[in-house]
Amino acid sequence: MSRSPLIVLLLFAAAAAAATALPEYREAPHFTNSEAAQCPPPLPVTDADVACSPHAVVHVAMTLDASYLRGTMAAVLSVLRHASCPESVYFHFVAAAGSSPAPSSVGVQELRDTVRASFPSLAFRVYPFDESRVAGLISTSIRGALDRPLNYARSYLASTLPSCVRRVVYLDSDVVLSDDIASLAATPLPGETTVAAPEYCRANFTAYFTPGFWASPSLSATFKGRRACYFNTGVMVLDLARWRRAGYTAQIEEWMELQKRVRIYELGSLPPFLLVFAGRIAPVDHRWNQHGLGGDNYRGLCRGLHVGAVSLLHWSGKGKPWDRLDAGRPCPLDAVWSKYDLLRPAAEIESS
Repeated sequence: MSRSPLIVLLLFAAAAAAATALPEYREAPHFTNSEAAQCPPPLPVTDADVACSPHAVVHVAMTLDASYLRGTMAAVLSVLRHASCPESVYFHFVAAAGSSPAPSSVGVQELRDTVRASFPSLAFRVYPFDESRVAGLISTSIRGALDRPLNYARSYLASTLPSCVRRVVYLDSDVVLSDDIASLAATPLPGETTVAAPEYCRANFTAYFTPGFWASPSLSATFKGRRACYFNTGVMVLDLARWRRAGYTAQIEEWMELQKRVRIYELGSLPPFLLVFAGRIAPVDHRWNQHGLGGDNYRGLCRGLHVGAVSLLHWSGKGKPWDRLDAGRPCPLDAVWSKYDLLRPAAEIESS
């Protein structure tokens, strides 16, 4: 029996909606400010923007999209659980909002509503990021996931966030904290230093750029006089006021434009950051970025922690803990991440 065009259209729309609907998440516990920490009054949860409130102790910036939303929710919960002043942490979420979004994409409002449902008392704002702003500057890299325009949103925080926000902690969506984020946010940034992050000077820095880059005297001279070391851009403290004054976004874009003409690197949004900031950052203790826990998901390799204290675990790499847990092949450290997972189990949804 043939179906009418209207019925076919309705079925197609329903299937598309089901394919793009966000998973359901539980409501997170509410964490209150500690009197012992001498916290300011809690930030009000209103429709008014309170990002410029003097009571915002720490500003945190993260990206927000459907693919990594589960990780973002876990990261937010971990920040609040270990913060001495959780009601005084303000979150800035940057969400994809192309000028012509595909019908199958999840909207900014839907992402916002999902966060609010799980964190009714959270002080936050969602900023639409027009991906067309950067799409023309992106060159293909060795991993398709690195080419997503939203990966480059961290380069535009200075112009995206309100000018009153001077200092912000940027976090990737695949992290969980086990320490007070205020300690990380208070990292000293002497002089005109704009970025603070854990440095890894034993890494092979030359591997982040092509042989052609190092063979060119004019290009390789970029790092002359700089003790350039690798740093992971998934955990950074940024002074946005200094960033704005120095025009660092334009400098990053210049390197991306050059990359479109002459291939000088292979790894997405990281190399432009290294070109501008490597050797010019304030070092942060490695406990604030125990990175690489994602390992190589293709080979099923599990990475362990580096030697030393742990304040932040980072599942950078191909393997994400939520994917491995769902597949029934978790790595040992994925159990730590699962403690912050707010996804509602299917059985719980069916019984409600």
